[in-house]
Amino acid sequence: MASKDMDQLRKEIETLRNQITRHDRLYYVLNKPEISDEEYDRLYQRLKKLEEAHPELITSDSPTQRVGGELTKGFAVVRHIAPMTSLDNTYSEDELRQFDERVKKNLRGQQVEYVVELKFDGVSTSLLYEKGRWVRGATRGDGLAGDDVTANLKTIRSIPLRFNDEVRQIPERIEVRGEVYMTRKVFEDINRQKEDAGEEPFANPRNAAAGSLKLLDPKLVAVRHLNIYIWGIGYCEGVAFKTHAEVLDYLKRCGFRVNPHYRICGNIEEAIDYCNSWEKKRKDLEFDVDGMVIKVNDLLQRQKLGFTAKSPRWAIAYKFPAEKALTEVKNIIVQVGRTGAITPVAILEPVRLSGTTVSRASLHNFDEISRLGVKIGDKVYVEKSGEIIPKVLSVAKEKRTGKERAFRVPDKCPVCGSRLVRFPEEVALRCENVGCPAQIKETILHFASRAAMDIEGMGEAIVDQLVDGKLVADYGDIYYLKYEKVKELERMADKSARNLIEAIENSKSRDLHRLIYAIGIRHVGERAAWLLAQHFRHMDKLKNATMEELESIREIGPVVANSIYKFFRNKENLRVLEKLKKAGLRMSVGAMKEGVRPLEGKNIVVTGTLRNYSRQEIEELIRKMGGNAASNVSKKTDFLVCGEDPGSKLERAKALGVKVIGEEEFKKMVS
Repeated sequence: MASKDMDQLRKEIETLRNQITRHDRLYYVLNKPEISDEEYDRLYQRLKKLEEAHPELITSDSPTQRVGGELTKGFAVVRHIAPMTSLDNTYSEDELRQFDERVKKNLRGQQVEYVVELKFDGVSTSLLYEKGRWVRGATRGDGLAGDDVTANLKTIRSIPLRFNDEVRQIPERIEVRGEVYMTRKVFEDINRQKEDAGEEPFANPRNAAAGSLKLLDPKLVAVRHLNIYIWGIGYCEGVAFKTHAEVLDYLKRCGFRVNPHYRICGNIEEAIDYCNSWEKKRKDLEFDVDGMVIKVNDLLQRQKLGFTAKSPRWAIAYKFPAEKALTEVKNIIVQVGRTGAITPVAILEPVRLSGTTVSRASLHNFDEISRLGVKIGDKVYVEKSGEIIPKVLSVAKEKRTGKERAFRVPDKCPVCGSRLVRFPEEVALRCENVGCPAQIKETILHFASRAAMDIEGMGEAIVDQLVDGKLVADYGDIYYLKYEKVKELERMADKSARNLIEAIENSKSRDLHRLIYAIGIRHVGERAAWLLAQHFRHMDKLKNATMEELESIREIGPVVANSIYKFFRNKENLRVLEKLKKAGLRMSVGAMKEGVRPLEGKNIVVTGTLRNYSRQEIEELIRKMGGNAASNVSKKTDFLVCGEDPGSKLERAKALGVKVIGEEEFKKMVS
């Protein structure tokens, strides 16, 4: 091609890129589209066609490079230029005033101005730009380093690939900080799809956003429709600012999506009033916020105030109290768990609560119904415990009309009709019929769960069909399912059927302790299952163990020992175990090499979100390495493994003088 023609081609490509970038900003950032989707698609397809014909002209900041075509093998870890610290939290106005007093004291009485912003309930992210062009994006990680999720973040079209051309001052390097989130509507759509596919739904939009960023295929991330708000700068080289308000205005002019709902407040009382004004208004937003953030506006004052070990002294998060709602108890039903426990559940008039529609809440047990005094037809106050689990708080007895009906505690199983029993040491009623269909379903779900045999795709909808269609009568039958029968299930595509059969086959090689946990021995959790596997080394030896042998194991008390002993004396249980054995499941512990148990005898607690392990994976690794994966910090804890967004366990560890280590140090220990 002649140089003149090549110059014209470059100009056309650059013009198309500028047009598409401008329309992306109008649509995704400013919400003011100027052209139709069809016109936009024409521009995009023209650019794509030209770049495919001349790949040497493709640049990393081209709009066509947002969604990668290849799967990522994993996430590289990258260091932030400036640490991403966490914020101190409070639920109290008085504590906000105390924060203000500390700020003024440290500034020796200087006048202080605050900027108050929404606290987005999303995933903190850092975006690195060099000379106005986006280089990479990373998660917060441990604050010093995070996962490089650039390919996934490129699917968020409101993130500019380069600064607006009209911005004159372009930093050499700048780390922009923001919050990736998912709207409630997208969250509900995704959960509906997951439930239809028999998969476990996400707990809340934040979990959904975090899970989406960890997907290895950017194309899958793209259909999750994530979005982002930018709320500040971590590091900037080449451009100076005096106030945080200036920073937000500059970021907006650069093309970033900055939430407009922030206010400059002249004193702490103004800041408190603005915080409180959002407690009810937050329901009107399309995304979740769980509080407000109050920041000192003057950047020089921030510099003087500095940081504590984990948080800035110039900012604090004011968390909203858990959202409550008043609704009606339409009915109280009972559910049968995998161990036969009968749980009462309140069926509620659907009510919007913390971003999702709540229509049911567990009442835990029949003693709780008595304590609350709840009746069918009552108006009750409900909240989400930890913004996730719906809980009945109290009854609005002043709203009773006299038409309310007392709930009668059942004496028979609602599913199989067997008489219910109550053991002296327990509050729960139980159905002891091992053939009860409800127990069969719950038992299979537990067997297939992630902490047990981890059979991906075997969710509630699939198990319902398998049991109702008489394809399985117990979890042993799972391993005798045929592809042809699975494919006939409702909403089961050819690929999904093959994937399920493959997942079942893969689960045969799970470690013995996971199988012991999976078979559902009452009182035997993950820790006890691991102890039993390490002690007996083979399922047959465990099966034939005497009460004395079981009670001799450290941490296995008489109640647990009795439960294990009875389980292996039940002919029905032995019959199902024989099915598992014939199917080829792993029934013994593999030989452990000498010198590879560096955590022998250590009590270890994990807190926060980890980059390289799920909670189940790290606890399983701790056990494999000879340690005890404990759930609570105590004086007996040897060390705490701390990840992103740690909870109260970190503070307790510091108070008790327990050693705290990061994920990287833990990896070195077990490598």
